[in-house]
Amino acid sequence: MAEHEKPVEKLLIHGPHVLSDAELLAIILRTGSSEQSVIELSQIILNDHPIYKGLSGLNYRYLNDLIQIPGVGKVKASQIIALTEISKRIASERTEKALSLNSPSSVADFFMEEVRYQTKERVYALFNTTSNNIIKKVLLSEGSIDRCILSTRELFKEALRADAANIVIIHNHPSGDPSPSVEDVTVTKQIKALGDEMHIPLLDHIIIGNGTYYSMNEEGLI
Repeated sequence: MAEHEKPVEKLLIHGPHVLSDAELLAIILRTGSSEQSVIELSQIILNDHPIYKGLSGLNYRYLNDLIQIPGVGKVKASQIIALTEISKRIASERTEKALSLNSPSSVADFFMEEVRYQTKERVYALFNTTSNNIIKKVLLSEGSIDRCILSTRELFKEALRADAANIVIIHNHPSGDPSPSVEDVTVTKQIKALGDEMHIPLLDHIIIGNGTYYSMNEEGLI
């Protein structure tokens, strides 16, 4: 029996829950290399990241990172990237149904899988109607590992284009700690003041960490 068929047979007989992470990944990859079986290659991939191990570690990998692993070419790297993207989209579809702009935890859940594994800060805005239905989700900015430049001018230009009645801002902290920096608070208050003047109020600024979040509205900062 071919090496990749062994976990397939195991899955068919016992179900997917009995397979190890490496065996599940082996089913996706199908083949190993001339130097290792597909299960051995899967184990190497799952343990290759210097910090993040296992299946969750795949979320921290980029295409070029994976290609550098011996035995992983463009096809296998693309398969892994596709796998992680599918998992993010499944999570997003599930949380989108429960999304409520009146609930910071709901908004955080919606963005969690998309941004929690990012190694750079990203700033998003939700532009909404008067009845708090989302008109548009916009990626406003992407910065370095610990800094993202948010242009207040660009934010409100986009809000006016979308004919938004209000705004929610979301950004991630790659460190995993969602606690706001002094700059986060200062910029948020500036946006809040300008939004009030323009009658496009800022409802919340939510910072996403690793499995956790910080709502400036809930904490009374806006």
